[in-house]
Amino acid sequence: MSDVTFKNKVVVITGGAHGIGQATAKAFEKAGAKVEIIDIVQGDYFVGDISQKETLETFADYVIKKHGHVDILVNNALPMMVGLDQASFEDFQNALTVGVTAPFYLSQLFNKHFTQGASIINVSSSRYAQSQAQTESYSAAKGGLTALTHALAMSFAGRVRVNAVAPGWIETNGERHSDADRHQHPVGRVGVPEDIANMILYLASEKAAFITGQTITIDGGMSKKMIYHEDEGWHFGF
Repeated sequence: MSDVTFKNKVVVITGGAHGIGQATAKAFEKAGAKVEIIDIVQGDYFVGDISQKETLETFADYVIKKHGHVDILVNNALPMMVGLDQASFEDFQNALTVGVTAPFYLSQLFNKHFTQGASIINVSSSRYAQSQAQTESYSAAKGGLTALTHALAMSFAGRVRVNAVAPGWIETNGERHSDADRHQHPVGRVGVPEDIANMILYLASEKAAFITGQTITIDGGMSKKMIYHEDEGWHFGF
């Protein structure tokens, strides 16, 4: 994406302090953008909990007063992952609030301030279409965010493009997967945050001007791999 410029574009990123959000913020800044981050982790950006309505309103007001408009919104903040056996009502509700309600409300708060041709990119997950046991809160939030993507694309039609990226396994915060984990990906490796950031920048650029309402899975081909007992070293114990 080195040939794409976002000079003076205003980019808002939720959960931008680490991982995919941090890599995306750095990529936009390198391309000339003015980046505003909100994260619950303390740092030199707007600190706040996006599960709180008042925080979202205060943050949106801060961005508009500072810049006057928004060109790109990246809804990246991570909902909690808890499942059937342990999730409380409040846990599940919090995951949906962070993962679905906050992206919707920020889109609504910025509605009148998006520039013509602006872009919203929602960071979903390959788990919107496949799951492990005891991951209900996260999977539900990502499923909701994926549906919200095409719904917003219709409401913003002709003015703001709305797309989602659905990462698979991504190594963040120094995490390193095993050789077996790497080799089960058809590309031969686990993803890194920059893999996702590159797609986010592409979707936000004019090169993607004909793309809206879509969710693009970026998982090294893992979700397309057929798995059979005792095939390619797989063994299902029972």
